[in-house]
Amino acid sequence: MEFLYVIDISKAMYYGLLIAIILMLFRAMFNLVLWGKRMPKGTFVFLAIFPLISLFPIPGQEIKKLERIKQEQIKNEDESSET
Repeated sequence: MEFLYVIDISKAMYYGLLIAIILMLFRAMFNLVLWGKRMPKGTFVFLAIFPLISLFPIPGQEIKKLERIKQEQIKNEDESSET
């Protein structure tokens, strides 16, 4: 019974809550995979790649480059519609 005195209640609750959250996350991911398998193949691929997108943010230089390209496209469309 000495081990009961060593275990702090707050630590036990913390680890119990941590395990419960991990189990809920696994269950949610499992349900997401089952849902994705019932959908078209593109959905399943999207679900597989989506978490990777959030790991690698788009650099600021690329955003500026995309904005410049978008402005050039709008400019080209305006010029082509005027002629």
